[in-house]
Amino acid sequence: MIQVRNNCFGMAWRSNRPPFTTCYKGAVRASALCAALCAAVSAVLGAPLFGQEGASAPGAIVRRISPDEAVDLAIKNNLSLESARISGETKKRKSDLSWNQFIPNVNVSGSLVLDNEKTSRSITAPVDLADIVNNLLPSGMPGMGKGLVYGTSAPITMDASQWHVNGSIQASLTISAAMFENMRRLRLEYEGGLISFEKAKAQVERDIRKQYYSMLLIKENIAVLRENFEAANRRVETAQANYRAGLAPELTLLQAQVSRENLKPNIDQAENGLKLAQAQFAMNLGLPYETVFELIPPEGDPAFIALDIRELISKAAAGKPDIQEIRQNILLLQSGRKAQLLSLTPSLTLSWNTSHTFIMDPWKDDWGEKDFWQRSGGLTITLALRLNSLIPWSSDFQGVKDIDENLKAVGIGLAQAIRGTELEIYNTVLSLEKIQSGLEAQAQTINLAERSYRLTDDAYRAGMQDLLEVQNAELSLRQARVQLLEQQFNYLTGLIDLEYAVGVPFGSLSGAATTNGSK
Repeated sequence: MIQVRNNCFGMAWRSNRPPFTTCYKGAVRASALCAALCAAVSAVLGAPLFGQEGASAPGAIVRRISPDEAVDLAIKNNLSLESARISGETKKRKSDLSWNQFIPNVNVSGSLVLDNEKTSRSITAPVDLADIVNNLLPSGMPGMGKGLVYGTSAPITMDASQWHVNGSIQASLTISAAMFENMRRLRLEYEGGLISFEKAKAQVERDIRKQYYSMLLIKENIAVLRENFEAANRRVETAQANYRAGLAPELTLLQAQVSRENLKPNIDQAENGLKLAQAQFAMNLGLPYETVFELIPPEGDPAFIALDIRELISKAAAGKPDIQEIRQNILLLQSGRKAQLLSLTPSLTLSWNTSHTFIMDPWKDDWGEKDFWQRSGGLTITLALRLNSLIPWSSDFQGVKDIDENLKAVGIGLAQAIRGTELEIYNTVLSLEKIQSGLEAQAQTINLAERSYRLTDDAYRAGMQDLLEVQNAELSLRQARVQLLEQQFNYLTGLIDLEYAVGVPFGSLSGAATTNGSK
């Protein structure tokens, strides 16, 4: 394992002093390269990432936070993830209760019916035999005495009422093979929701970690700007002393003053940018926008770790969230196809109903008289097959064809995603290896630039070099250090992107780099 040693980024992280005071003592003026770097990082993250380190507005909340704590807050308070959680709970409830399709449909109804015409009905009604006999005797003949024959029942024909009351209960249950596959499909939808949620959570974590490290980078650059201003101020004091002693012309003093004043707009812009970046970062974490963050830098120099491209690609084919989501969609389509085919098979329907109709006048007669009720109903077992669905041109049959075509399209998408992931991992690993070799060379460049700057500055103080030479040496050192910072930031964020692409937990690679670097 190769590790960059004695670079200013690592020494600044390990030191309790302001960043880069361990790297150089000379004065460095602001350059356009710093502004370009900060603007590039801001464009990548979609928000300004410059800012002020240590200073905060009156009443601002200062919060010390680590990358893991920031990720936990972002996941907890992210509104998109909360919406995904609710959707997941809905799918889980549907999956857990998928058996409810076997609950019979039960309908209870009551109705009041008015016939269009009166009808005669034959009913068995209670009558008194004495009344029947008396009605049959000719008029004038003595009849039978009352109470000699007890009442009994007999069929009679009579006019029924036009008003009727009807009550019925119906229960039915249809069973088909497709119902069991629908239960499995609901389970697959729930599992797909879990995969989508984990994918969204991984994206949030990736973005928060990259933003965290980018803010560390910008704070290091802002610290350099401040030291540049202090160094420029010391250069002005030296120029003033030399001018008063007659050792330097007034032009040298003016050049030093202009160089110092040119730093102020850059510092103000950077401090305002950090304020905006912290506000956005706080909102992403669900914190008040005025929160000022005290970020915890990694310990030690970031170390390079060994990366096996074949092993990473193998893990990505099964672990990358995007690929997992496509595979789950394929399972859902396959289950939908199976359910569509099973829907073409016969279905069994069990139904039972009972109906009770009060045929007499509901406004006058006694509802409790059982002979005034007509009853009907029974159990029905039906085996049905939709023959039209078996026709190749029917909508059901074509639905299967549509699913087959969708499966082919999604299969092609899966193959493309796997190839794209392989290329992504290959390019990322090559980029990390390039950064590794570049950092090794950059460390040597910084050592040479520091030596050149010290010699030039000493010569300037002795009156053997003019201010322009000092500024050129300063710019070279500045460029070397900014490039080193940028490369180290790119290495850490590249590892974070690689962790997402492979589908391994965050910190598996980037955490190993920072941990090994502290050893």
